[in-house]
Amino acid sequence: MSVTDFFLSLQVLPARAKITQLTWNLEMPIKPSLVNLFCSILFAALFSLSSCQDTACGCDPETLVYSNDFSKLDLANFENGRLFVFQRDTLLGNYHNEEVTVTVPNLPSHNIVKVTIELWTHDSWDGNPDEGISGPDFWYMVLDGQEVFRTTFSNSPCVSTFCLRQSYPDIFFRQNDPKTGAIRTNLPGLCLFSATPNYTTIYSFSKLIEHDTDSIKITLGDELRQTNSPNPKCDESWSVGKITVHTLTVL
Repeated sequence: MSVTDFFLSLQVLPARAKITQLTWNLEMPIKPSLVNLFCSILFAALFSLSSCQDTACGCDPETLVYSNDFSKLDLANFENGRLFVFQRDTLLGNYHNEEVTVTVPNLPSHNIVKVTIELWTHDSWDGNPDEGISGPDFWYMVLDGQEVFRTTFSNSPCVSTFCLRQSYPDIFFRQNDPKTGAIRTNLPGLCLFSATPNYTTIYSFSKLIEHDTDSIKITLGDELRQTNSPNPKCDESWSVGKITVHTLTVL
């Protein structure tokens, strides 16, 4: 396995797969000296790949090639792009059962792209439940036609008698508490729960893919279900606060 393949495998393996692999390896009858050697090699690889401060570590520093927080009302190269103001922030959105796409051109030489999204989920996201009425509530990311992330989010209260769980920060299907991994949870909803705090949740996450062409097409979308609502978009929607793209080269 090349260094590039090893790096990508750490990013895309779901948590369950990582644990299974490590458990299997640790159950093998190996000598303590080999365990120490393996741990030393793994630590060195992780340290060098995560720091990337110079070419001696085996990768070039990240290069920021695109950053848009929409404060300048910039929708260049967007398809289905639109802006609105919420809580004094200018956001891309809001969306319900839609896709929005941006193409980032003129990328420098690279073999890895990292895309970071600040996602805002508004109102009554229901997470994983699949009862045919209000879920599951999916959100996904596609990079150059390849789906790299599909998960669910929940803005539900979570008490002993009622809790609609979500898959994030893992891919679907995992059972995590509502708002797990969020960076902010105390904002009011956008529409249905506009007068109620804790119904807009903000997340920030990055995805890496092997990539070497001079442009990248980023598509963000959802599959939201709320069949019992007269206004499904008011019931649940999403927006984006920021998109950044970095390129890097793993040797």
